[in-house]
Amino acid sequence: MKHSIWLLALVLPSAQLTAQKKADRKTLGNLQTHISYLASDKLEGRLTGSPGEQLAASYISAQMKQAGLTPKGDNGYLQTFPVNEGKTIDPASSLTINNNALIPVEQYIPLPFSAQKRAKGDVMPAVNEPDNIWLLNVKDIESDPHTDPLEIYHQAAAEAAKAGATGVVFYNGPETAADVHKWLSKETTPLTIPVMWVTDGISKTMENAEEVQVSMNVVFGANKRTGTNVIGFLDNKAPATIIIGAHFDHLGKGEDHNSLAPNDKSIHNGADDNASGTAALIELARLLKAAHFNKYNVLFTAFSGEELGLFGSKYFADHSPVELGSVDYMINMDMIGRLDTSKGLQVGGVGTSPVWPEVVKAAAPAGIKLTFDSSGTGPSDHTSFYLKNIPVLFFFTGSHADYHKPSDDVDRINYNGEVVVLKMVYDIVEKTNGMTKLAFTKTKDKQMATSTRFPVTLGIMPDYTWQKNGVHVDAVTEGKTAYKAGLAANDIIIKLGNHTVSNLEDYMQALASFKKGDKTTVWVKRGAQEKKFDIQF
Repeated sequence: MKHSIWLLALVLPSAQLTAQKKADRKTLGNLQTHISYLASDKLEGRLTGSPGEQLAASYISAQMKQAGLTPKGDNGYLQTFPVNEGKTIDPASSLTINNNALIPVEQYIPLPFSAQKRAKGDVMPAVNEPDNIWLLNVKDIESDPHTDPLEIYHQAAAEAAKAGATGVVFYNGPETAADVHKWLSKETTPLTIPVMWVTDGISKTMENAEEVQVSMNVVFGANKRTGTNVIGFLDNKAPATIIIGAHFDHLGKGEDHNSLAPNDKSIHNGADDNASGTAALIELARLLKAAHFNKYNVLFTAFSGEELGLFGSKYFADHSPVELGSVDYMINMDMIGRLDTSKGLQVGGVGTSPVWPEVVKAAAPAGIKLTFDSSGTGPSDHTSFYLKNIPVLFFFTGSHADYHKPSDDVDRINYNGEVVVLKMVYDIVEKTNGMTKLAFTKTKDKQMATSTRFPVTLGIMPDYTWQKNGVHVDAVTEGKTAYKAGLAANDIIIKLGNHTVSNLEDYMQALASFKKGDKTTVWVKRGAQEKKFDIQF
């Protein structure tokens, strides 16, 4: 009898190991199935409000139903929300210069503070007279380099209107059409005259002409669309709930001008960003349904509108199907499909509750390097819940050269690595199952994107998991300043102009000291060598 028990003890761990491997194989196969569908061309990049987004929402809903989750949206599993992105250029808008009708966006853009009016006149580029259209050369406008570029245009146009201009056309501006087009989403104080901006090619025509005939008409439309979140509820009849989320929208074909391959109109499938997180969400629903961790209810939410500015998660946080006071914490998975052992896994939000450091370290997978970030904010959906005083965690395997490009495809996903991340999230849920409500702690806000803060950008994707000296370049955007100068992925920026760059904050402060058109140098470490590049913003 004792001999039989000894044999059973010897065999049981092996049997458990075999069962675990079988379970992991099933999870891995399911992840492949989910990501292959969500990142397929059929869904056309899952642009918020598009038919592809709706196909993705239907798929996620069906998977939630199959996992046994209760619908928690306004219409079954679906929660719709409005996306108001400011102004569009109405087809009735027009700009004609010297009898040539220009093409909106490609050649001209009405500025968001423009009045919706017509104006017409024969003008000279160097002479601006009352009761006529003014042509303003942006290079001649004096301004503080730290002032928001849109505010510079607004102030110059306001002064022109005060001096009697009937309309303004800005030329020789340093911005690209994509930069200016994004301004239409901003709130501004409207002026009393129509105001246009023209591209480089048109600027040259105006600059060299003795007289310019201008006819302009500004008409705006409203840029609105409807996005869809998908919400399923694991109801354990518990007093407390946790939220596990991932965004499922992506860039479509770059229609919103947020692609890092702006000249490529191919489908941006977004396999890592964020079919990877969505697939993990679906699998966690299946696994946690079977686990019976009954201390919590679990609200599984696939957000849309993240790529436009966290629209879906913001709406959810303001219209939650459960009382937010009953929510213990939120876990967000965004881009978890490229686990690289040399970089490891970044876990954000560990400063949002005093229990997180111990819990996260206890759940850490063996052999995987972890990088911790304390901040509860960042460019993903956990921010919306941190701002409601809810502890958060954010899982992220790092940026890469395919980020926001059509090349972010299924063949580059590390599925075994994603299983590792998914199991860590599962273990955290298990370890917190017996705990009382987690205390919330405010953290220092983290700004992970620089292009919205400063008038210039180098055009690189920093590695936010980098802990050594300098700023590690994960990717270089084609056509931007760094690309033109010769910087490359894996360079480490150590100096920008006269500013020593020890970390990302130093890099941001250095950027803040430059304006469009400035020339300077950037020093990088490339392997064992230090290299200097001349750049112009």
